[in-house]
Amino acid sequence: MPIRSHVHGDVHVVTVERPERRNAIDHEHLDALDAAVRAAEQGGARALVLTGAQGHFCAGADLTELEDVAFTERLAEVLGHLASLPVTTVAAISGSCMGLGMQLAVACDVRVATDDARYAVPVARLGLMVDHWTLERVARCWGEGAARHMVLTATVLDADDAWRLGFVQRRGDLDDALELATSAARLAPLTQAGSKTGLDARTPDDLARYRDAFATAWASADLQEGRAAFADRRHPTFEGR
Repeated sequence: MPIRSHVHGDVHVVTVERPERRNAIDHEHLDALDAAVRAAEQGGARALVLTGAQGHFCAGADLTELEDVAFTERLAEVLGHLASLPVTTVAAISGSCMGLGMQLAVACDVRVATDDARYAVPVARLGLMVDHWTLERVARCWGEGAARHMVLTATVLDADDAWRLGFVQRRGDLDDALELATSAARLAPLTQAGSKTGLDARTPDDLARYRDAFATAWASADLQEGRAAFADRRHPTFEGR
């Protein structure tokens, strides 16, 4: 099975299973990954963890398929959908996080990584380019200086770099990522979805959607539940309405 999925309470965990290639992604794995993410969304996931099997997150795209323009177009669709999920997404990173692996990592909301993780965008070694969406996300997640460093010089950054520059929000393994995702899954879904809309807003239409989400959250039953729980000194039970 190219992608393994399992449910951990309200958290869906999606694992790339191609350890013999350090979880490099080909067409089959890309389609299977997209299907798993969509299944998690349709299955009511309140948070999602994306990781790789046996010590590596994702070493990149399968180089034998990079000449296929259809692959890059399909990849853009998959990344866009992952980034637009209305729930909190956590990348649990270890080992190689390079090329397409970096694209998956920046499509997630937050990142948890082990100290053996290594990061790169080695396009200049191959003579290819990534789309503008990827460049923008890498610059936002790493800072523009680090993004230029990786993209223009093909430098490999390490765990200390990722922590120092704010790319990684927690140092740890899959269990730590699950803990973070589980805590996020207990929070208000409308607030999380609306906040993601606002954080990603770039156009007037995006800002209009954020204003709509803002109004929805302020008129929601979840807000009333949050206020009641605060007054009662108990944990709220949010339903996303």
